[in-house]
Amino acid sequence: MAQRVAVSDGAAGSRRTSRVRVAVRLRPYMEPQDEKQEGPCVRGLGPQKLEIVNWRNATETLQYQFDVFHGEQSTQQEVFLTSVKPILPHILHGQNASVFAYGPTGAGKTHTMLGSQEQPGVITRAVKEVFRLVEFQKKDLDGWEYSVGMSYLEIYNEKVLDLLSPGSQDLPIREDKDRNILIPGLTLTPLSSFTDFDTHFIPASLNRTTASTKLNQRSSRSHAILLIKVVKSQRGPPHRQQTGKLYLVDLAGSEDNRRTGNQGIRLKESGAINLSLFTLSKVVDALNTGAGGRVPYRDSKLTRLLQDSLGGSAHSVMITNIAPEYKYYFDTFSALNFAAKSKQIVNRPFVRETVLAPTITTVKRTGEEQEAGGSGEHQNKKSKEGKKAEQCPSPPIHPHSSPDSSVLERLLALEKMMMGSAEMERLNLLKTVAQSRKEIQMLKEKQKELEDKANKFNKQNEKESKDALLFKTDLPLLHRKQSTVAKPRKQQAVVTPLQALSFRAQSFSALSPLSSCCCQLLCFQMEN
Repeated sequence: MAQRVAVSDGAAGSRRTSRVRVAVRLRPYMEPQDEKQEGPCVRGLGPQKLEIVNWRNATETLQYQFDVFHGEQSTQQEVFLTSVKPILPHILHGQNASVFAYGPTGAGKTHTMLGSQEQPGVITRAVKEVFRLVEFQKKDLDGWEYSVGMSYLEIYNEKVLDLLSPGSQDLPIREDKDRNILIPGLTLTPLSSFTDFDTHFIPASLNRTTASTKLNQRSSRSHAILLIKVVKSQRGPPHRQQTGKLYLVDLAGSEDNRRTGNQGIRLKESGAINLSLFTLSKVVDALNTGAGGRVPYRDSKLTRLLQDSLGGSAHSVMITNIAPEYKYYFDTFSALNFAAKSKQIVNRPFVRETVLAPTITTVKRTGEEQEAGGSGEHQNKKSKEGKKAEQCPSPPIHPHSSPDSSVLERLLALEKMMMGSAEMERLNLLKTVAQSRKEIQMLKEKQKELEDKANKFNKQNEKESKDALLFKTDLPLLHRKQSTVAKPRKQQAVVTPLQALSFRAQSFSALSPLSSCCCQLLCFQMEN
């Protein structure tokens, strides 16, 4: 298991911090007529200062100060010696280092990192320096062995692709319990010299995705990350092992699709690049606030892989590439603001060290010990014969070697410590078991008490239900008859035939007037 060893400065117990170093490199004009017509929008004021025209007020300029400023006449060698070489020795002592180029498309990032055969870039010079440091340490005969390996990948459309293994699928990104970023399935090629590196690196670089745009004839369509891993192992006891990593990152440039003329697949690539760079700016903003809130490393695969470089445990250098032309003004202005924020980020480096303790299981066991069976019986026998073990030295770890008395004394002390720790663990385990049994007994008693109460309550409910049954009869339920209000009877009309009316009229005419009136009254009552 890797053990973190804090890097301390002069004061005891203090933890060293490493601020992200920012270098700005201004490339020359691509076309001489642009310089004659417009002049530069940005210029250097010294080895650390530069100024850019204020777009809000043309009579003013905005000044910036960084760790290093490389002007138009700076060479690849100057950039490497000033900005990159000072952090390389850290990887031989179990620490991480990171160098990444940032800037708009066409500003010279790939030239800074890769360069050409006549003017090698940062990657070539850094790997040569790593092998030179390793060879120097080997000649020093300091009792350490060194091994170097490389991995090379690109992030294309939010997919992690292995450049050393063409045709590979999207690789996952994982994080172990020590918060180290891992990529399962990524090729790790061992290297013995710089020639081996060149043999693998040049073909892998040709696998990187590039395309032509209006602003750049060979525009990188992906972020490329080269990993150089150095493992330092101690030959003698206690067999310590330190692992250092160097990340060399060539970021794709931010693009304005209105000027690049991207369409179709180029437009999709540009969207993925701009989104990842925007997430990178959010990470820098979150680290600068220092409020302890969430840092959006997981929002992009680029920021996930740069987690150790920004706010992590690496010695980081950012080379910001800018252009002098006015058509790049807003891209240059944004890049300088991003660089100014990045230089405020503080990393906390530490040594990644694994201590390999003496392997006790390699000791030869006698026939009596083998008959004892499992490790538990063997441990009990050791505890019973503790006094004999003090007098008789333990068998050596390496039977064919003849260790001195100091090594044997340390082995005996280690065995005593292991026996004592096992006995203490056994006693603590017995105490824990006894306490658990006591708690179980208490829970059983409480459960029994609750069951008794429940039974008593159920019996009482049964008695009440029996008493309620005595009042029950077989008579059906009574239903009240709904009362209805008698409606008034409607008055019906009486129809009298026409013949009857005429007969009545004749009868009435024959009677006297008084009789006629009485008859009419009688007829009216009969009708009603």
